[in-house]
Amino acid sequence: MIRTPIAALLVSTVMGNIALAGDFDGEKPLMCSSIQAIECAIGDCYLGLAEDINAPQFFRIDFNAGTIKTIAQGEHKRTSKIEHRDTFQGKIVLQGAEDGDDMDNPGVAWSLAIDTESGNMVLTASGDEVGFIMFGACTTL
Repeated sequence: MIRTPIAALLVSTVMGNIALAGDFDGEKPLMCSSIQAIECAIGDCYLGLAEDINAPQFFRIDFNAGTIKTIAQGEHKRTSKIEHRDTFQGKIVLQGAEDGDDMDNPGVAWSLAIDTESGNMVLTASGDEVGFIMFGACTTL
C-alpha cells in the first residue's frame, strides 16, 4: 500500500557499506536483513522500512535447499523457491516468482543480488502495477 509520494531518485542515497565481512561463496547459508524499502505504484512511491510495506525484515537463504525463508512470528512465515541462480561480476544473483493468494499478498517476480565481498543486497520484486526495492545486508550463518 502506497502511503506518501516520494521521488524515486532517493534510491541512490539509501545504502552504504554496512554488512559485516563474511564468506559469501553461494554455498554457506545466509541471514539477510531488509533495512530500507521503496514501494511504487503508478505515479506514487513510498520510502520507509520493510515492515511498513509488509515485506520481511529478516530472511534466511539456504543455497543447498534452494529456498529463501522469512523469519517472522505467527502466520506470516513464507518460503520461496529459488528458480534461478548465477554468480557474476562479484554478485550472487537469485531469482524466482510467487503466486499471490489475495489482495494483501499479490503475486510477484523477484530478483536478489548480493555483493560477494560486502554482503550488501538489493531485492527487487514486481507485480501487477506495483514494484518494490529493498536494500539491506546479509551475513553468513
